[in-house]
Amino acid sequence: MDRFHRVNPFSKRESFTRGHLVAYKVWTIITWLIVVVAGIYYTYHKPTEGLYKRRTIFGQSRAHPSPFTLDSTFVAIYWVILWILQVGYIWQLFSSATDLAVSAANVGSHFILFNLLTFGHIMLWVRSHFWLAELLLVINLFNLLSLYFRNPRCVRFIHIPVVTAPLAFTFMAIFWNGAVMVHAHGLVARILANIAIWGVLGFGGFYLVAYKDYTLGFELSYLTAALGVNQFFTKIIALQWIFAFAIMATLFILTLAIAIPGIFGVRLGIEQGEARIIDEDRERQPLLDDR
Repeated sequence: MDRFHRVNPFSKRESFTRGHLVAYKVWTIITWLIVVVAGIYYTYHKPTEGLYKRRTIFGQSRAHPSPFTLDSTFVAIYWVILWILQVGYIWQLFSSATDLAVSAANVGSHFILFNLLTFGHIMLWVRSHFWLAELLLVINLFNLLSLYFRNPRCVRFIHIPVVTAPLAFTFMAIFWNGAVMVHAHGLVARILANIAIWGVLGFGGFYLVAYKDYTLGFELSYLTAALGVNQFFTKIIALQWIFAFAIMATLFILTLAIAIPGIFGVRLGIEQGEARIIDEDRERQPLLDDR
């Protein structure tokens, strides 16, 4: 078991060798750049090869409107902000504060896998391989859920760009890609979508209640608003956009109730993790091995 723990890249560790930290820095930067370059390139250019219809990222959205299609402007803003925040996370790998560097490295393997799977999804999505794209999204969801449950108390500037923001988008993307995959256009598909959309409230509500995680609440509120805006302009005589805005408002209000410290008067959720990191940084000896 100890040997498995040592070789398992997803194991949580109390210390890292300098060689391991260098490897995390290199692979984190490379995989992050791959996603950024692919995301920007395929926003403006469609693939030049492939067996099926080839379109840009948002060109696919326009060609395949569905009950779970998000507004492209909202999505673009979300990813630009996410990439900027992820630069802050990458910077933590170079931090001179030992606990911050260790905390960043402990989520590094999941972040690298997230980038690789996201890159794969982009490549499949723009080439209309929706079934394989859905498979990668599901795998990525399990990757991010595993990361969340193993590291629910990361400091905020690691928790948001590496854990909750990717998790929120991946969860919504599964509905989006899945609706395109099964050609959800008919009445029955619309009715099922009207039911399935409430899963967003259940998903966000669970983390708000169980973990007091207001960051995930805000992110899901934003993405649900993106869904509502698109559905309103796609099919105004429908329930989907009404449900989307109702879920957004509910999540936003619940999130505010948890995010405002004065309501509870105690540290909640990820704020406990930030306090723990600060305390440990004062008490513990340096954890980086010289090997």
